[in-house]
Amino acid sequence: MTDFIDFAAMQAEMLFEKQNIHEIIQADDLRFNKIFTFVSRLTIIKTHINLYTMETDISKLEPQKVWKYFLEITKIPRPSKQEGKIAQYLIDFAKKHHLEWKQDETGNVLIRKPATKGYENRKTVCLQSHMDMVCEKNKDIEFDFNKDAIQAYVDDGWVTAKGTTLGADDGIGIATQLAILSSDDIEHGPIECLFTVDEETGLSGAFGLEPGFLQSDILLNLDSEDDGQIFIGCAGGRDTTAKMWFTKELVPDYTTPYKIIVKGLKGGHSGDDINKGLGNANKILNRLVMKAVQMYSVRLHSFNGGNLRNAIAREAEAVLLVNNSVKEKFLALVEQHHKDMVNEYHATEPGLEIKAVTVEQPYFVVNENAQQKLLLALSACPHGVIEMSREIPNFVETSTNLASVKTEDDYFFITTSQRSSVATALDDVVQMVSSVFILAGAEVENSDGYPGWTPNPKSKILKVAEESYKKLFNAEPDVLAIHAGLECGLIGEKYPGMDMISYGPELKAVHSPDERIEIKSVEKFWKWTLDILKNIPAKK
Repeated sequence: MTDFIDFAAMQAEMLFEKQNIHEIIQADDLRFNKIFTFVSRLTIIKTHINLYTMETDISKLEPQKVWKYFLEITKIPRPSKQEGKIAQYLIDFAKKHHLEWKQDETGNVLIRKPATKGYENRKTVCLQSHMDMVCEKNKDIEFDFNKDAIQAYVDDGWVTAKGTTLGADDGIGIATQLAILSSDDIEHGPIECLFTVDEETGLSGAFGLEPGFLQSDILLNLDSEDDGQIFIGCAGGRDTTAKMWFTKELVPDYTTPYKIIVKGLKGGHSGDDINKGLGNANKILNRLVMKAVQMYSVRLHSFNGGNLRNAIAREAEAVLLVNNSVKEKFLALVEQHHKDMVNEYHATEPGLEIKAVTVEQPYFVVNENAQQKLLLALSACPHGVIEMSREIPNFVETSTNLASVKTEDDYFFITTSQRSSVATALDDVVQMVSSVFILAGAEVENSDGYPGWTPNPKSKILKVAEESYKKLFNAEPDVLAIHAGLECGLIGEKYPGMDMISYGPELKAVHSPDERIEIKSVEKFWKWTLDILKNIPAKK
């Protein structure tokens, strides 16, 4: 069917392209109007067939019930701080399955399910995930995260999305919880399923969780991204933002405006991926702009790069005014910088692109003093790993992320994010980043942040999970702490003594349009979760 549509559309388009579009409109040529309508309808039909095929592929994956709910979740818009639709979906689910539910003032949803027969005396377990997703897309993709459905599809053993984040972080956790709640053939004690809001941009759901909302003794956080790994600790984090004011000056005479574009970087999670040698688009762009200013006295109109505080910047662009007498030299500099950066990042960023394109003449440039302060501050601002752990091999202790630079009406707004598993080290790196921007004359603010989660190697639920994994897969799971923020730290503060672990299936490139989830790891994750639930210890 799709081959026929491709052929028919190609033939119709060839006929259509032979005619002048303006002549068709003016003459109201019925024949070509019909062809145009035919092409449009074929495109729509083809799109629906492709979407149906993608959905069919995913719905046939195992475990089918998990993938069924995951597919439903991809159709529900759920940006951070806008979780109303997914929350209502969860409430409607609870009502449909006659399960007890409640929602707190923050927006968190809790669904309870009684124990299956023979398991009534087991400790109560809370399965926990977050409702929101990181909303990132490639610039050439037309997509509205507030209304459009994620276009998920199967690709060589993985599920991914067309040009956007997939939302498997943490949609796969939600889907797993719903599959358990809706099943009548799973052995488990009393369970609670907690779905929190706004994990990605502020952890406000976990912050707003009230004591007494949960009744559980044990927490299984389903928000980790590495198959065969159990996390028992995480880093704390804080954000540092800077506002740098500028005045506007007239565009110099005899100049040409160029937009410098850095794209094709992988991006990724600013905690979990910070030690992988990935490029930061803001840093790469700033290096080029500084050279252009020093060598050819170019003037800056705007600098925009990165997006979310917890994502490594994938794309950045700056509009520069270049004197006409040095245009060729400037373009040669851009080309050379592209070659240099490709050479530096060839092992980790094979898709890196840097180019210059002419754009419409802007009406202002940034005054030179503010321009210099911005570029120097971005150059001095640290990014990446600051300190490795002295106790845990190959574990990042402290890091910082130069997340985004935005040009507003009369100021630059810079967002950075710091992480550390050591509270005093976190304070130090926050001071380090703040100092750079204070010296540049910026207005600096630091968030209160979120606490880390102190590891407990003697955890009883850890022992259950380890034994279960060995039994099911004849292998030892890795027990680790993670250099990322998990809600466990905040939940642990609200519920002292709650025994908890975090684990999940294999995800790659989360917080970027390359996000994907490994299919076979989801089946392992499902079997493992069910076995853990079956072996929860009895109440004393």
